[in-house]
Amino acid sequence: MGTVGTSADEVVGERRQLINVAYRLLGSVTEAEDAVQNAYARWYGLPRSRQEEILSPGAWLTTVTSRICLDLLGSARARRERYVGAWLPEPLPDRTEWDHAGDTDPAGPADPADQIVLNESVAMALLVVLESMTPAERVAFVLYDVFRYPFAEIAEVLGRTPAACKQLAASARRRVSAERSPVAATGQADVVRRVKEAWETKDIATLVGLLNPAAVMTADGGGMVGAVLRPVEGGARIAQYMVAIADKAPGLELLERSVNGVPGLVAQRAGVVVTVASFDVSDGLVTRIWAVRNPEKLRPWAREG
Repeated sequence: MGTVGTSADEVVGERRQLINVAYRLLGSVTEAEDAVQNAYARWYGLPRSRQEEILSPGAWLTTVTSRICLDLLGSARARRERYVGAWLPEPLPDRTEWDHAGDTDPAGPADPADQIVLNESVAMALLVVLESMTPAERVAFVLYDVFRYPFAEIAEVLGRTPAACKQLAASARRRVSAERSPVAATGQADVVRRVKEAWETKDIATLVGLLNPAAVMTADGGGMVGAVLRPVEGGARIAQYMVAIADKAPGLELLERSVNGVPGLVAQRAGVVVTVASFDVSDGLVTRIWAVRNPEKLRPWAREG
């Protein structure tokens, strides 16, 4: 998890990895950034002599960040119970699509969303499954299955034996296998494009044909903007709901965008992103739609050029 030494460059250089770990553990860019900042505050609060005793600052920072995330996950369920409507993870843009993506100056104020590697481990479908796990399962799965940290080090985070951590990861893996379909971005792009076109033309029949009859749409408005509070179930009902939204929102512009590394849609009004939609596609049909409308979760999307 790091190399011997405590140079300032090495410590600062761990930030990208820590942000990646924390986002997968928390599903929130803002909370991930706060957790990492907290871990760094603890590092810089150590006496210099103690810092020099730590052979791997990266390992130390990862352990501390993971423990902070574990504590946050433990209190998250209570906070989510008070949340208005459904809670969804914060969607991530593909940084290559933004004007500032070429700005890689390490001395600049890096946006945490820019530092998150977009791959299958941040697909919305997986993040939603991770939300259903116990905090310990989620930590074990993310650290081992995603980042390949050894169970001996995961045990330090969870305060359990390596064998117990291995069991937690296995339990989490079974849950992922049972609830999640493989990402097929190539076919998904075509399906999402056709959904966009049918939505724009308010073609209910075509939308119904693109949706699995048992499809589910979940929206997250956080009580700050209008959003259906309970999941909409059934392809026909979802199609009708989508067209009703289009009727109520004249001037809405739909854009095809990568969302968490997978083809999705972004809705803008007057140049402002108001909704980011993620899709799960299986056998050419949309099975799940996750629509994030809470403006606090759309901050990384406010910089489109």
